[in-house]
Amino acid sequence: MQTASMGIFAMCLLTGSVAWAQSSKPVLYTYVSTWTVPRAMWADYNKMESADDASLGKAVADGTLVGFGSYTVLNHTEGEPTHGNWFSAGSMANLIKGLEQLRATPGATGPVLSASKHWDYIMESHDYHATSGSFKNGYLRVGFWNYRPGASDPGGKIVKATMVPVLEKLVNDGALYSYQIDEEAIHSSDPGALNMVIIANGAEGLDKFNAAVEDMATNNALAGAGIGSLLDPHAHHDMLAHVDTMTYK
Repeated sequence: MQTASMGIFAMCLLTGSVAWAQSSKPVLYTYVSTWTVPRAMWADYNKMESADDASLGKAVADGTLVGFGSYTVLNHTEGEPTHGNWFSAGSMANLIKGLEQLRATPGATGPVLSASKHWDYIMESHDYHATSGSFKNGYLRVGFWNYRPGASDPGGKIVKATMVPVLEKLVNDGALYSYQIDEEAIHSSDPGALNMVIIANGAEGLDKFNAAVEDMATNNALAGAGIGSLLDPHAHHDMLAHVDTMTYK
């Protein structure tokens, strides 16, 4: 999968002149909370998450937020997050309004959160697409990449050349519920980072995504050389999680 993903980015390098055929969408802000929950408290966390989902659902209904979701990590790493949630808005003001509503819920000060390690991130994206509706069979895959020193993709031209059309097609075909290519709006980690986020329609959607990536890599013999000039493969890692619930307007 890592080799195939590298192939996609290399194709972007080789076909970047096509990029501006697609214009950027309005900025989308996403607040991501990740938690390392003690295993004995997972059931308690899930109860709290259900209450949070109800609050976030109201925020989507009244237009404050455009979507939200929660997930359980499948590829566990010692000391790393086991659970997480996110919500998105079209402005920073609405994102903060959603956060304030969430922090006003009774579970915000519950014992399960006090016992859990916690990280927050505020992301922004101009390349995204989500299917309207509520779903419980999604699988979240996040690819975390760092650019090599001195390398960059100004304006996202390289990504827009080939990554965006492939992901758009997968959403339109129903293989993915959503995708988002983002970076931090408020930098709490390396500013030279790019995240590719997909939510697959069931495990079968993951296979369709992998097949699309493999197809692109196979048809570009220069993929490996291209990615080597842009992204640092040693700084790359992935997360896979089951999406317990998600809703988009």
